[in-house]
Amino acid sequence: MVEQDTETLDAIFHALSDPTRRAMLAGLARGPCNVGDLAAPFDMSLAAASKHIKVLEKAGLVKRSVQGRTHVCSLDAMPMHAGVEWMRHYEKFWSRQLDTLEAILEAEDRAAENNRKEAKP
Repeated sequence: MVEQDTETLDAIFHALSDPTRRAMLAGLARGPCNVGDLAAPFDMSLAAASKHIKVLEKAGLVKRSVQGRTHVCSLDAMPMHAGVEWMRHYEKFWSRQLDTLEAILEAEDRAAENNRKEAKP
């Protein structure tokens, strides 16, 4: 079992669970921007946007710097690696089940083809 800090994983998955926060991360992937610009595409107040940003900051996915009166946010995607590693640990279970399903479907296809060949006069 992959050992991960539960609080870190919880914060990452919680941050990524919201479509607004995922969209904010996508925007930050294009480059740093201020809170107002980050909030602009959404029908929400700056206070609501700031709450989303705080969730992203808690997960370590966003870094905020203050330049005068302007808060500039930038993406730090490195913490997502912990979530990817956690999911990768379970990938072998998905792969095994998908391999089994593929074998079953291929066997059914062969049986159907054999039945068609036998049914032809």
